[in-house]
Formats: sequence, C-alpha cells, structure tokens
Amino acid sequence: MQKEEYAIVLEFLPNGYPLEKKMMPVVQALGEKNLTLLELVPRRGISLESGEKVYIGEGKRDKIYYILGRLQREKLTEEAKRQLEEVISKVVKEREKEFIEFFNKSEAINKRVHQIELLPGLGKKHMQEILKQREEKPFESFEDIKKRIPGIPYPEKAIEKRIMQELTTMERYNLFTR
Repeated sequence: MQKEEYAIVLEFLPNGYPLEKKMMPVVQALGEKNLTLLELVPRRGISLESGEKVYIGEGKRDKIYYILGRLQREKLTEEAKRQLEEVISKVVKEREKEFIEFFNKSEAINKRVHQIELLPGLGKKHMQEILKQREEKPFESFEDIKKRIPGIPYPEKAIEKRIMQELTTMERYNLFTR
C-alpha cells in the first residue's frame, strides 16, 4: 500500500485532548487513499476546519508539522465520529468506480463466508444474486446494481456502513480500510 498524500480533517483540537496534561494541538484526520485514521500535529498558529483536506505527503507541508501516527478508534471524539460519517459518504460517492469494482471482483473469504456478506444488510440471497448478475455482465454503477438486483438496500450505504464499522470497531476482516 502506498503512503497517504492527503488527509481529511475530522476534528481540530487546538488545546489537545481535554483529559491529557499536554496542551499540544492535535488534528484527528482520515487518510484519503487508504482510509486510515491519523493523528496529526498542526504547524504553530494554524487553525483547521472539519472537512478540510491537508497535505501530509513527503514534500513540504504547509499546515501539518508532523504525523503523530495512527489514531486509535477509542480516542475518536464524538465530533470526529459525526464528521467521519460525512467524509465517508463523500469518499464513497467520489470513488464509486472502485467500490463497483468490489462488487464485480469480490471473492469468498473461506468456504462459508463471502466478502459481499460482510456488507451490512446483504446476506446469502443478495450475495448469490450479485454473483449471478455479475457473471452475465459486470456492474457499472450503484444505480445499475439497484436496477438488476431486486430488493437490495442501497449498495453505497452498505459500503459506507462497512467502512464506518471497520474504523470504529474491531473487525476480523477489513475490506476497505487499513
């Protein structure tokens, strides 16, 4: 996997975490490519907005001083969680082609479980229908999936929920995050 170039700010804590003694400003962010939760330290005097995209790549960073590391899911603030849902929703819309590829190429994890079944709201029946339909012709969009598979809940919402699950709870298998 390649390193993150950009991160999306979930929350800016100018005085750091309330219960920690350090008064160091911290940014809770989501890596744009690999959907990794990150903890960043902003440059002195910089103020950041939720939803703002910041450069965290190898070159000169204008707003971020350094990357503290991965953000533990337990440390996510309530505001960051709310923001995370909005950001994930945008990411799924922007990267629709990638997620459609998942529906077209996903495989069985073992003899009993298929990757598609790990999406909230999709069980064996939907999975079998998806496999049958993609044999005939690969899916082209979320709309295409909704048209060709009767009774399927919104596939983009299932993906959003799964990404949210992977970022906020311990999951045995991660389909979309690192």
